[in-house]
Amino acid sequence: MALDLFRYQAKGVCGLIGHDNTPPGTLEELVNLKAEDGGESRGVLYTQGGEKTAVIIMHPRVEMTRHYLIPALINAGYAVFGQESRWNNNDAATIHEMLMADVAAGMVFLKETRNFQQVACVGNSGGGSLFTFYQAQAATQPPGRLTDTAAGDPYDLNKITMPQLDGAIILAAHGGQGQYLMGSIDPSVTDEVDPLSRDSALDMYNIDNGFQEPPMPTRYEAAFVDAYRQGQRARIARIDAIAKRHIAEQRLYQGLMLADGFAEQPFDAREEISQRAVTGRYMTINRTEANLAFCDPSIDPSTRDYGSLWSRRPDLFNYTEAGFCKVMTPRGWLSTWSGLSSRAVTEENIVLVTIPTLLLYFAGDNCIFPSLAHDLLAACGASDKELIFMEGDHFGYPNPDRPKEGGRAQAGAAVIDWLKPRFPPK
Repeated sequence: MALDLFRYQAKGVCGLIGHDNTPPGTLEELVNLKAEDGGESRGVLYTQGGEKTAVIIMHPRVEMTRHYLIPALINAGYAVFGQESRWNNNDAATIHEMLMADVAAGMVFLKETRNFQQVACVGNSGGGSLFTFYQAQAATQPPGRLTDTAAGDPYDLNKITMPQLDGAIILAAHGGQGQYLMGSIDPSVTDEVDPLSRDSALDMYNIDNGFQEPPMPTRYEAAFVDAYRQGQRARIARIDAIAKRHIAEQRLYQGLMLADGFAEQPFDAREEISQRAVTGRYMTINRTEANLAFCDPSIDPSTRDYGSLWSRRPDLFNYTEAGFCKVMTPRGWLSTWSGLSSRAVTEENIVLVTIPTLLLYFAGDNCIFPSLAHDLLAACGASDKELIFMEGDHFGYPNPDRPKEGGRAQAGAAVIDWLKPRFPPK
């Protein structure tokens, strides 16, 4: 009998989508967008007519056109634009700097093409780091914006029209995909090509380090916690080095193609250099389901149940092919999932977010814990800012031990109560 390792098999592993029916009289318009760099994305614009304020919902890779808050927002009189990124459902090659152009295309469409007077965002989960990154760059006047990607490739955000958001709703958002992985990557991996390689001294699922048979809670010693976190950082640095080495090798051969005399070389020599110059690589990132807090409830205490976002058996799920960040390009790794190289860091970017900001978190979240929410509130540059906690897990579903509790309806009501005095819908 197969083990049931997935927490959300019946509801869908993602869980951020969730509405099946829009309110009567709603127009659903499919919108195709082309960013200023040529990248293509699309979305669905929900309207009933006469709206002055639009809410944009987007995530780096998750489909957002059916987000569970959409019906409540429409009923409250808001237009909603659920946008997909150019890397919808696959972030293996996601460059966050380029995602800024996708968000910008959505903002230009809403503010300049459809003439909505105000646009607020819902940055749910990875959408929080996406929108705080965007607003931080949009609020930076050229030529002060970024001019390259995390991998060092030229990409000039000063050349892109980036209308600013008017308000920000940060919903169950992590600190950035790289920051999330920094806390969840398994530092006991000793060989990046061997998913079973292990340094037992850094294995959180080793009973010698205090691990208890699930679902019995574990208590890790402070010395182990410190060593573990240092090991996580060291592993991220090792993977960064691998990614940079792959990119440097490719650039070496690209340079040879541009060198004087290349055209005069024999065809076979030019062919080998050209092939190496365009060769793309994929990196396999093994064992990314290893946050100490998954098993030790004394670490960042909350009302969460045992286990991770993905599974109630993280000790086993850690070894499956599923999960976050399993296959990445070197450039995608550095820009998106590296906790040392990615610029999409919520706590750093939210400092530059001075527009009205609501931070809304679920108390039973298995992957985002209360301390981060408080840290983001403190770091946020807005004078009008508020933090609210709701019951529910990361997706607003009830805790299995408390089946009558769930935060989706409460979250929708809190969002609308916050929006209306600041951004009248009509």
